[in-house]
Amino acid sequence: MDYSKLSNMQLDALREVGNIGAGNAATALSQLLGSKIDMTVPNVNIVSFDEIFSRIGGEEVVLGVIVRVLGDAPGNILFIFTRETGMDIIKQLTQKEEEEISEMGASVLCEIGNIISGSYMNSISKFTNLLLMPSVPAVTFDMLGAILSTTFIESEQFDDCVLDIETAFIQNDTEIQGYFYYIPMPGSLEKILSSLGVK
Repeated sequence: MDYSKLSNMQLDALREVGNIGAGNAATALSQLLGSKIDMTVPNVNIVSFDEIFSRIGGEEVVLGVIVRVLGDAPGNILFIFTRETGMDIIKQLTQKEEEEISEMGASVLCEIGNIISGSYMNSISKFTNLLLMPSVPAVTFDMLGAILSTTFIESEQFDDCVLDIETAFIQNDTEIQGYFYYIPMPGSLEKILSSLGVK
């Protein structure tokens, strides 16, 4: 599928699914962090590698949580934190300040990634009746360019574009900025849109 040719109706359908997924994720994060988490309406865009690199910086070292999507519409979900955001979340949940990510810190980030990606997948499943299952999350600490390249290759996605679902979570008026990428394998996005009744 040529993402650049998605219609406004198709993008709206994906935005609605993302909105519900993000709402579920905000609720789950509120319970995990023990404080109210709000969310912004997700931006759903089709973006190129170059655009992603220029926005976050392809050379910047970031924290990535990768979840493989298994089932009827396979692909990868990639959640990116800046190093500062990731460390702040670890500190909130462990009450410990870390210079480098410990095993406990990595486990915390896996749990956050699991909640967010799981909520997103559940919302797609509910809307489409497609069976989607998450793999065990993996945490990586590397340059954004390296993480994205690996994830794209694993998704057999070679057209230089990605579905970018970007949501900001707000805690006590402070933005917890995360970059969320759903990278479907060939054929998966068509299945999702078809199941939503959107051509």
